[in-house]
Amino acid sequence: MQCSRCGSDLSEKERVDFQGKILCQDCYMYESNPPKACDPLAVASALSVRKQLEQTGTEGLTERQKKIYLLIERSGKVTKHELALVLNVTPEVVEAEFAVLRHCELLRAQKEGDRVYFTLW
Repeated sequence: MQCSRCGSDLSEKERVDFQGKILCQDCYMYESNPPKACDPLAVASALSVRKQLEQTGTEGLTERQKKIYLLIERSGKVTKHELALVLNVTPEVVEAEFAVLRHCELLRAQKEGDRVYFTLW
């Protein structure tokens, strides 16, 4: 049996039935609670914690988050797909990392024509 979202092989114990789909644990977590970049409460919380810890810039970020920030700092703007290719991760991983960076007001999304770019805040 395979996850209907990512295609990974699943044992009977690993499968989760969700809204008529058979999913792996990771895909279930994403489907049931996707990251939300625009979340005012998460922004207030992240900014408050960073202020308390006196964190600025990339302080307190994971290595992947720092890499994303520095890639965008160097290039000026980048799409989710481009980041996924460079980092060798899924677009969902990029979305989750972007949400954290957006909550910290380090990155933002900007639409140009029919494309959405991640840029520095």
